[in-house]
Amino acid sequence: MSLDLRFYLALILRRLPIIAAIIFTATTAGILYAVSLPPVFRAEARLLIENAQIPDELAASTVRSTADEILLAIQQRIMTRENLLAIADRHDLFADAPTMTSEQKLDSMASRLAIYMQNNQGNTGVVTVSFGASEPEVSANVTNEIAEQIVQWSAELRTGASASTLDFFTQEVERLTEELSQQNAKILEFEQANRDALPESLEFRRTRQATQQERLLQLDRELAALRDRRQRLAELYDRTGRVVTSGDARTPEEERLDRARQELASALVVLSPTNPRVRALQNEVNALEEAVKEQRDAAGGGRLTPFQVQMLDIDGQIQFLAEQKSLVEKDLVALEASIEATPRNSIKLAELRSNYETLRVQYEQAVASLSEARMGNRIEATDRGQRITVVERAIPPAFRAEPNRKRIAVASFGAGVILSAALLFLLEMTNQTIRRPSELARVIGAPAFGTVGLLDGARSHRRAFAGNLALLAVLLINIPILMLVVHIYITPINTVFGTATQAPDLNGAAEQSAPVTTE
Repeated sequence: MSLDLRFYLALILRRLPIIAAIIFTATTAGILYAVSLPPVFRAEARLLIENAQIPDELAASTVRSTADEILLAIQQRIMTRENLLAIADRHDLFADAPTMTSEQKLDSMASRLAIYMQNNQGNTGVVTVSFGASEPEVSANVTNEIAEQIVQWSAELRTGASASTLDFFTQEVERLTEELSQQNAKILEFEQANRDALPESLEFRRTRQATQQERLLQLDRELAALRDRRQRLAELYDRTGRVVTSGDARTPEEERLDRARQELASALVVLSPTNPRVRALQNEVNALEEAVKEQRDAAGGGRLTPFQVQMLDIDGQIQFLAEQKSLVEKDLVALEASIEATPRNSIKLAELRSNYETLRVQYEQAVASLSEARMGNRIEATDRGQRITVVERAIPPAFRAEPNRKRIAVASFGAGVILSAALLFLLEMTNQTIRRPSELARVIGAPAFGTVGLLDGARSHRRAFAGNLALLAVLLINIPILMLVVHIYITPINTVFGTATQAPDLNGAAEQSAPVTTE
């Protein structure tokens, strides 16, 4: 099916008054809407996010937040309910609307405020802050206040973060110091409680155990020899009634008593009786005399026989060796118990020392981190880290930012075109009149032999006259409205016509007519 362009062009021309009326009406409505919107002035301030002034290789700040993270945190603080309402109250932004609720004010403030960062390169970027208001001065004042808040909160966030880091590591070092002291006290207490069963002395105790075992065997041999000697001496005395002796049979105590008396006599020759050595020798002599006396009393009060002397000597040696054996056995029992307890104590001590070593490593790391935190806090306190500075303050704008009346007018014109096209399409779809040979052929199912052109009559003339009259009415209504809008919102009409009449005049004529115009 071919497209009949002549038919549609004729159709558009026939309904051109309706199309022009719709487009003109839509454009007029858009212009009226654009000029009815209040003007919005938007001042802008620019802030620069700078990198740290000190290289990280020399001293790094403990605040690791990126520029985007810091800006997001600041933006959330600015957009809080309390802050936005406080800004609105300080600048009387809603003085002409006392009936507005707090929620409506918040929505209005959020829609007017714009904070965004562009040209982001790493941690460096430019932050643009703008605020829309009906007056240029108000827009500039609010924008500058928000820019100052960004700078202030940036410094507070960074110094607060560095101070929190410093406080954390200070507490961590104190805690680890206390735990190290407690763990060291536990180790000392355990070592004192188990000083005889520590792994450090295990080799010494094993050597001592072997030595004591040899000593025990030697004592057993000596005891067996003494007992055998005593038994043979007793058997010999029973058979013969005498013992074989050499020299005067005296007890060891008697021999020691004689030597002590001789030493005492020699000392009295050269020393006084009050001398400490003389007194010590005198005490020794007295003790030996008591011992000899007890031996003699035990033997019947007379002088001991050689047999008795030998028996007493052997019995004394046997008693001494028995006591030594008992001490050695007790020492071996203690050594064996300590050796058996050593592995358990070694495990426990290793656990305590491992915990101490772990705490020591943590303590060293915490001390190093504390030093870095102090340096980072100093960097932030002196404003040597990453910072935000105002590079361009907001000034009252000379031109409004909103609304864009040209764009609204163009959009309304486009809307009129679309509406007129939609109306033509709807009228064409609802019109069932046969107007072309192709439509007739489709209805009767056979091609037509010939066609007769449209015969203009009174009805068609009346329809054309009605369309032209409607177009004229639309123009008569909309043109005054447009002139009134231009006169009120753009420039007075008399100024426009006065400029048009004065434009062709020369400079002299314009100067001559200027006083008349002023009057």
